[in-house]
Amino acid sequence: MLDRIKASMPSLAPAEQRVARLVLGDPRAFANLPVSELAERAHVSKPTVVRFCRSVDPDDKTGDVLVKVIDNAVAAFLKYRNDASTFAIEKAVEALAATHKTGRRIEFYGVGNSGVVALDAQHKFFRLGVNTISWSDGHMQVMSATLLGPGDCVVVISNSGRTRDLMDACDIARRNGATTIVITATGSPLATAGHIHLAADHPEGYDRYSPMVSRLLHLVIIDVLATTVALRIGGGRLQPLLREMKNNLRTKRYA
Repeated sequence: MLDRIKASMPSLAPAEQRVARLVLGDPRAFANLPVSELAERAHVSKPTVVRFCRSVDPDDKTGDVLVKVIDNAVAAFLKYRNDASTFAIEKAVEALAATHKTGRRIEFYGVGNSGVVALDAQHKFFRLGVNTISWSDGHMQVMSATLLGPGDCVVVISNSGRTRDLMDACDIARRNGATTIVITATGSPLATAGHIHLAADHPEGYDRYSPMVSRLLHLVIIDVLATTVALRIGGGRLQPLLREMKNNLRTKRYA
């Protein structure tokens, strides 16, 4: 195990390298100390220590991968539940609900994995009768943002918070008077580019695997927003629409 940690050092993120050096320096202490003390000794966050311990190894069996991937996701969800700013979520919900009430546009922007999340967000809000669309192409995002104005709302989704196309589109939408909501990592350039920041903090190595848990966090945040906006719209208006939609879809399924 120690030889494997040594061999993997060059591929680890800087914070995880500090944890690895702590393991190699005193393996026995690492195995017995609590996560909080290990994090303090390595000068990293507690989630970094947990992520290092649960990282998928090339020699892992399928059962090991299953447990590690699921445990990592569950740990991230619980951390988000405890750390999420309900104030920021409330502000975002108010902006989205107000936009829907006036019939203005709600647009979702993302690229790569985040583009898939943006499409999922459009699908969820579309079912609520919201005037919405998603864009994953940088040129389309810029053109669409140019057409927005006061009363419109844009939700920009990014794992890194450093994608230039998304920054450009967010800046244009904000400059034109649209309300901008950003779902991204704290401390990133995009985090300060919007009116409302919904923090999604789960650092992942970009060089080894595509973002997994951060993508799931983004989907959870979208679910929270969609559910809360649906409650604001009210069942009296929404339930008949959803019931009719469900009835119309029955003809698309085998009996």
